[in-house]
Amino acid sequence: MITAWETAAIPDQGAVDVAVDGLRIPSGKPMSGVRFSAWRSPQFPVTNYAIEYEAMRVEGRDIFGMVTFPVGDEETHATFVLGGWGGTVTGISSIDFSDANENQTRGEHPFENDRWYRVRVEVRPGDLRAWIDGKIVVNVSIKGRHVGLRQGYVDHCLPFGFATYGSAAVIRAVTMTRLSSEH
Repeated sequence: MITAWETAAIPDQGAVDVAVDGLRIPSGKPMSGVRFSAWRSPQFPVTNYAIEYEAMRVEGRDIFGMVTFPVGDEETHATFVLGGWGGTVTGISSIDFSDANENQTRGEHPFENDRWYRVRVEVRPGDLRAWIDGKIVVNVSIKGRHVGLRQGYVDHCLPFGFATYGSAAVIRAVTMTRLSSEH
């Protein structure tokens, strides 16, 4: 998938480097990102799939591996935040109009610069789940709830993309796997 990445065109973002060894996303003023616009083609799912990747914050103390992805249809998206609100918050933005910092998915995880973290996000019709280094950090039902993006420039990463906020990062080994519809 790496050849189809493009800059997210976030105002005042740094110059993204799409390299064979990973996506190098610099610190912007305050945000930078990349997107994979080909996700809108029929070959890519909107439910019953998992995203896996590795993320490393190389500079800064805030969000470094934030991923935005479709949830249920081509118009609905959410974001898994990695290292937000000063560097430790994880969670889904947004559920019922509340950011990861304010909803039940909020978790705290210490992150170190120059260390790789393995991330997995699963999207199913009734729930969202996320793991960091094999440990589940989000397990939330989305049945009957509003799922959407927080205000700001994260929408520039649609339909699928990564962003940093106040940090620089490298993202590598990005894969998508279809999951069975049985749960």
